[in-house]
Amino acid sequence: MIQNDVQLSGAHPTWWRAPSAATLLGLPLLVWEYGMFRADGCTGGIEVMILWGFALLAIAWALPHRRSLRMLRTTAAGAGLGCAFLPVLFAMLMAVAMTSG
Repeated sequence: MIQNDVQLSGAHPTWWRAPSAATLLGLPLLVWEYGMFRADGCTGGIEVMILWGFALLAIAWALPHRRSLRMLRTTAAGAGLGCAFLPVLFAMLMAVAMTSG
């Protein structure tokens, strides 16, 4: 009876997979980046990207658990994960550029 009610209401049984995968990979990186760039007092684009990463991960968890919002939840989680990895990739590219010149 309960399973039929859940399926009729449109609830997605595995709604937590995309946000949890993105959070497990991205949240430690975002916290480390926030601590590193916040200590510098930098208010540039990297800090904004880190804050967007936190916000997108929070949105991925806060969306309703309906099957119709599965793609939006996955997109928000993926974008939050992308915002977590872009500052690291940017720093690596800058380091390569400085050592090659």
